[in-house]
Amino acid sequence: MNTLVMWDEELLRYDMGDHPLDPVRVELTMALARSLGVLDRPGVTVQRPDPATDEVLATVHDPDYIAVVKAASTGRRIGIMGLGTADNPTFAGMHDASALIAGATLRAAEAVWRGETDRAVSISGGLHHAMPDRAAGFCVYNDPAVAIRRVLDLGAERVAYVDIDVHHGDGVQEIFYDDPRVLTVSLHESPRTLFPGTGFPDETGGPGAEGSAVNVALPPGTDDRGWLRAFHAVVPGVLRAFRPQLLFTQCGADTYHHDPLANLRLTVDGQRAAYLALRDLATEVAGGKWVASGGGGYALVECVPRAWTHLLAVVTGDALDPRTETPDEWRKLARTRRPSHTVPATMTDGGATTWEPWVPGDTPNAIDRSIMATRRLAFPFFGLDPHDPRD
Repeated sequence: MNTLVMWDEELLRYDMGDHPLDPVRVELTMALARSLGVLDRPGVTVQRPDPATDEVLATVHDPDYIAVVKAASTGRRIGIMGLGTADNPTFAGMHDASALIAGATLRAAEAVWRGETDRAVSISGGLHHAMPDRAAGFCVYNDPAVAIRRVLDLGAERVAYVDIDVHHGDGVQEIFYDDPRVLTVSLHESPRTLFPGTGFPDETGGPGAEGSAVNVALPPGTDDRGWLRAFHAVVPGVLRAFRPQLLFTQCGADTYHHDPLANLRLTVDGQRAAYLALRDLATEVAGGKWVASGGGGYALVECVPRAWTHLLAVVTGDALDPRTETPDEWRKLARTRRPSHTVPATMTDGGATTWEPWVPGDTPNAIDRSIMATRRLAFPFFGLDPHDPRD
């Protein structure tokens, strides 16, 4: 198994200052993965990215928007197209930093599609809220959409995008809503309680692309077992029916039970179980072609580095034993970077990752109602029976 990991410290320049999307979470992820030997495994190549060109960015983003991002990057005060807000403050070099992330994810997808590598990871990527003509939700350029568009341009006929961030993958869904070649699947906290207010189960794709969007909106408080129950009740069925040639996953870690910006209750153990399930599905339905990116995640020390190190381990080979201790040198670095945060001693929270398979019931709980809503509205487009647990 060969894996390409896109990484360079220049990716840490995507820095909005005093802001939840702190690049320290990516720095600590790569430091933890390296200290545990994940990046030194046989078959793993770490590659520096090149920035996405304006021409490539324009396959997803309006040229006028790109021009505004460039202008804002020079220090000009700009408050249009979603920029200059609390969510998306402008910063010096913003265009270059954003284009580099897009280039990293683009290169990951190109390499997998062309058969240069079996799997690829762009940990700094996953900026799924950016729209064609505006910034949104901490995201300037939509690197997953740029990468997927590139794979389509290279000849792909079916690409599946699975988003497990706590927030709905609205930008990617919007960009491909009318394109039947791209299936977007998002599991997220209910839009009734969380940004961006989209991702209801009746969002199923535009004219001519009906069934190309699948949304599972989960109630606040959903834990590992409930989340895994919902995942397995929806995602395998639609992926098997769609038969993607490549699986792209956005693996935001803000489903964590102590994430400050959301209300789901997963542990790093539940997140690790999700990565294992995605790996198995990539092998089963996409011939092993798997591109994984990061995304949200704001428990900067407590969760994100451990979650994404588990992701890197799963993508590059064997999963790490959850009981693995975090190395002393990493704990020291984490304390140096964020002295006020709790530094985990092991790679586990002791989460329970066994789950009961979904079956239709007469008196379902809130999670089961969410599952049934998605199955009822989306499954018929795939020729699947919403009421048959075998589908």
